Amino acid sequence: MYSSEVIVRVRYGETDKMGYVYYGNYPLYYEVGRTELIRKLNLTYKELEELGVMLPVRSLNIKYYKPAEYDNEIRIVTTIKQFPSSKISFFCELYNENNDLLNTGETNLAFIDSKSRRPCKPPEILLNKLKPFFDI
Repeated sequence: MYSSEVIVRVRYGETDKMGYVYYGNYPLYYEVGRTELIRKLNLTYKELEELGVMLPVRSLNIKYYKPAEYDNEIRIVTTIKQFPSSKISFFCELYNENNDLLNTGETNLAFIDSKSRRPCKPPEILLNKLKPFFDI
């Protein structure tokens, strides 16, 4: 299992008239979490794309518990629980400054060859960086 954390501040434009984060903006926070998790492995999405791999979203599941509000600091905890195959799943938990669980989500992405547009194996560089965190 591999986890990463990042903190973001809720911007005014991400909220609705009540000052709560608009429900459709949570996947953007998940994207921040995924991007930073990969960056903490000393990789970037850009590098994966340069290797000829795309990562389209296959599915997204969200559960809402409490609203995030304008100007809150949100801690995004992103976890990979299973070693990647032709797909990879990211689990996200969002917490406010009081450590209240606000939201959970799971995003499943597929590894796709950018030329053939067919499923492919994950790049070896990514697998090698994740291996120390899994019993394989």
